Amino acid sequence: MIKNLAWVFGIVFVVAGVLGWVPGITSGGLLLGIFEVDTVHNIVHLATGLVFIWGAMASSATNSMVFKVVGVVYAIVAVVGLVQGDTVLGLISTNMADHLLHVVLAVVILYIGFGMKGEKKMMSESSGGMPTV
Repeated sequence: MIKNLAWVFGIVFVVAGVLGWVPGITSGGLLLGIFEVDTVHNIVHLATGLVFIWGAMASSATNSMVFKVVGVVYAIVAVVGLVQGDTVLGLISTNMADHLLHVVLAVVILYIGFGMKGEKKMMSESSGGMPTV
């Protein structure tokens, strides 16, 4: 399950990063007319997507770790963005919609990383600890 979620998050982040440069979908620096984006913001989305895709192709321990690390990073970004207002560390342009999305993403991603059980552990528990054939 976590591996599939890593694929979904990876694809969504890559698509969001690309759409940040598509005229009509992004105008006046607003993706979908809501979320403030700029070149650095788009690159961060692309990089995040690639990290999730890499995690999806790795072991279940690795894709779980990817969710933990990305979740912590997004939580930090959410807090810094809320404190600074219209920027994150002076590098990424943001608005309140971005901040709220970053908070939601951090909560969901952290839950997946820390709260969901990995596939191997779930299979082991469902078989009563007995090896499955």
